[in-house]
Amino acid sequence: MTATGIFRLSDRVFSPWKNGGGQTAEIAVSPPGADFATFDWRISTAIVAASGPFSTFPGVDRVLTVIEGGAMVLTIGADDSRLDALSEPFFFPGDLAAAARLEGEALLDFNVMVRRPLRAQVLRGPLDPTHRRADTRARLALLLEDRAGLARLDLVDVEAAAPSLVAALVGGRVLDVQISG
Repeated sequence: MTATGIFRLSDRVFSPWKNGGGQTAEIAVSPPGADFATFDWRISTAIVAASGPFSTFPGVDRVLTVIEGGAMVLTIGADDSRLDALSEPFFFPGDLAAAARLEGEALLDFNVMVRRPLRAQVLRGPLDPTHRRADTRARLALLLEDRAGLARLDLVDVEAAAPSLVAALVGGRVLDVQISG
């Protein structure tokens, strides 16, 4: 992130999953520099290129949103949920075994993970900075369109960015992330 609160798509570095079924790129983590054992919250994107299991994260809740590409059926326990680029963000406990079955081409997803007791809310729609929970600790917006000189899939820290930038993003198509607790 720069001092302006912008996490640019062009700065992301993807690395392979341990199981070889895809790649992931961390976008933001709190506290800065935290690893999988020590994060409070983590935001990433992933390329899911093959069917297979997801990693489990005890004590962590997840919100997964497909942003482009094909569809997948996410199986958690005995429940199947079909997710595609038109689906609403999908919440599930990271403690439970989960597996994805691709229905066609690879996909790109957006993943928000929070360690309990924190909570994450992800909404697909226009950015409305006045829609803010009282106990929000972090507010970020993944752009789903080029806007205000930023590229599609750049992430903006709404609370750290310049007010003029946030004003230029109002009404734009985003995934609006609020982390609270």
